[in-house]
Amino acid sequence: MNTQTPILSLFARRRSDDLPHKDSPEYQYTEAVLERHKQQGLELAVRVRWAALFVIAILLLFLVPMPDVWYFEGILALLALNGWLMRRVGKVGLSRVELLLIFFDLFLMTAGMVGPNPLSEHTWPHAMQYRFGNFIYLFVILAAGTLAYSWRTVMAIGTWTTGLWLGALLLSLWFVEPLPGLSEAMIAAYPDQPEMAAWLDPNSYVIQMRVQEIAVFLIVAMIMAVSVRRFNGLLRSNAALERERTNLSRYFSPNVVEALSTNDEPLKRIRNHEIAVLFVDIVGFTEFAARRAPEEVIETLREFHGLMEKAVFNHGGTLDKYLGDGLMVTFGTPEPTDKDAINALECVHQMMDDLDAWNNDRIARGQPPLRVGFGAHYGPAVLADIGANRLEFAVVGNTVNVASRLEALTRGLNARLVISDSMRDEVVKEGGHACLAGLRRFEDQDIRGVEDKLTVWAFERPQDQG
Repeated sequence: MNTQTPILSLFARRRSDDLPHKDSPEYQYTEAVLERHKQQGLELAVRVRWAALFVIAILLLFLVPMPDVWYFEGILALLALNGWLMRRVGKVGLSRVELLLIFFDLFLMTAGMVGPNPLSEHTWPHAMQYRFGNFIYLFVILAAGTLAYSWRTVMAIGTWTTGLWLGALLLSLWFVEPLPGLSEAMIAAYPDQPEMAAWLDPNSYVIQMRVQEIAVFLIVAMIMAVSVRRFNGLLRSNAALERERTNLSRYFSPNVVEALSTNDEPLKRIRNHEIAVLFVDIVGFTEFAARRAPEEVIETLREFHGLMEKAVFNHGGTLDKYLGDGLMVTFGTPEPTDKDAINALECVHQMMDDLDAWNNDRIARGQPPLRVGFGAHYGPAVLADIGANRLEFAVVGNTVNVASRLEALTRGLNARLVISDSMRDEVVKEGGHACLAGLRRFEDQDIRGVEDKLTVWAFERPQDQG
């Protein structure tokens, strides 16, 4: 049973078992997002502060007589400098230096508004300092605080301001002597209206107005603290969603991530349309791995997959799956485009260029270069989610099988890349003639699983390339 009052529940901490562990990736990712938000918020808060202080500085030139105004202009300059210091030391979590600078902000403003002005030539009753309406400027500090600080710090600003304002009022009442004759003059001016005389008395601090000021300030501070807490909750939720999208982007191209994140069941519908399928495989990797330490094998695969993955996502492909030392990629999934075949071949060209640079680096490190085969086919396929609870986006059809067989054909043709005649025809149809440079025609090729012999096009493997 929840025994918290509605107000206190707004600020209740989440239970410890609801919070991610500090060593978990979720916590670390969220903290990084909060740190970035804090720095952006501080930057914005300081710029807002400087803009507000500049406007107030200009305004005071018309509201405060000379030379009194220079005292207040000096306070504004110190506030601007303090804002710069806050930006330098600000960080996520408890920072005593940052809290000290915030307290100094409030102390400086309170002292400047209710303390004596050493440059003033006027003999004002001290109580008049509270009648100039300067308290409203403290709302600027409170509002700026919501741009960068937690709800606890916003509430601290509210309570510290209340304490400073009340403390200054009590010190004034205790130590400051009223100017003689003024109170008596007001009573004589309004003998039949004592309440009005007390209200207009220059020596009166009008306590009820001071209480009203701090009460409203505390209410506003509480409302802003609630808003900041809700915003931080949304920020944490958004950080979790951003982390999920980042994880998705490791396996899918941005268009698939967008489809998955913006629709409830974007891939559930069964579709049947033409796509380009690409298979990539390291030639002789089993023999390569048998002679090397497991750590070296895994590191090699990670570097290889990293290169391939980058090329896939650069050309709008979908990384369907890793196949140990290879991978399957589709183009035109989940939705077809008008240049799927071109994207597939341009992706292959980037892969080959990146592999050449990688192999040169491997040779420079005393490691053997790797030979990689590519096979691509264009044709119809069925696309849909499969599975019950754990779903997987699947591409099914003979097009997938043919693309895999074409990659295997690179061994017999001593080629880096083999594509089907239908793939070449689609590239020509899409206007990608430049992608076909260097391809050589091979007729009547036997493809396992295909009844008729096929015409294929191959990019032959130079002797010095992997």
